[in-house]
Amino acid sequence: MDETRQLVDALKRCLRMRGVTYRALAERINLSEASVKRIFAERSFTLRRLEQVCAALEITVADLVRMAEQGRDRASTLSLEQEQALASDPALLSYFCLLLNGCTGAEIQRDYEFNEPQVQKIVARLVGLGLIESLPRGGPRLRVNRQILWRRDGPVRRAHERQVKSEFLQSDFAGSEDYFSWQPAELTAASIELLKRKLALLQREFLEMAELDLASTRPRHSTALLMAFRPWVFSLVAVRRRVHVGESQARRTYAARSARSSKA
Repeated sequence: MDETRQLVDALKRCLRMRGVTYRALAERINLSEASVKRIFAERSFTLRRLEQVCAALEITVADLVRMAEQGRDRASTLSLEQEQALASDPALLSYFCLLLNGCTGAEIQRDYEFNEPQVQKIVARLVGLGLIESLPRGGPRLRVNRQILWRRDGPVRRAHERQVKSEFLQSDFAGSEDYFSWQPAELTAASIELLKRKLALLQREFLEMAELDLASTRPRHSTALLMAFRPWVFSLVAVRRRVHVGESQARRTYAARSARSSKA
């Protein structure tokens, strides 16, 4: 029953990610909305019905099972040795990231500049690190979850985080598929904790969409989501703030440091 619940929960996530209501699903599989609701509530799917629902959502039953497994283990942390190896070899890290994004070995060689000897060396290294397994006919297959949590102060983030931030934020975010919003506000501690949970949920939904879209036949676009949240005062404002009696030295120092950073 636990596995059934996980499959149905994954199916509900698919509906939400696709923006499909029970009514819309009912129309696609020729059932009444009440029948669809009952099937989901009772988890009384026949295999044939499950295949129909998956087809209506443009996924396979195998895709659904993979999503349910992802739900049990949403993210993986690599070993320090694995991160060090990836951080020290840009080609190795690039190839591994493409695999994480759902590219096959054939697609990588077709669309990216990796020659055959280089690919053989990279695949052997990734196999040795326990990150993939090499199948004779199917090409490389991941042995880790696609959702990687890089160590906060680990080798990969130390080596590449500054470059990622710089390249990502150079855009003017004016494209039809772009989105940028900046909004400072005064929040209570309770509101801050609530917002952090909402941001974590947004990240999870972003990753679920990426996993779901791996099965789609529609064109996919390389996309990145950057979320940042911290206590902060815009230096343009902080530099003008009056220092009141009793205000902590730490707060005054913070305001001054923000002003210096802005001028730099």
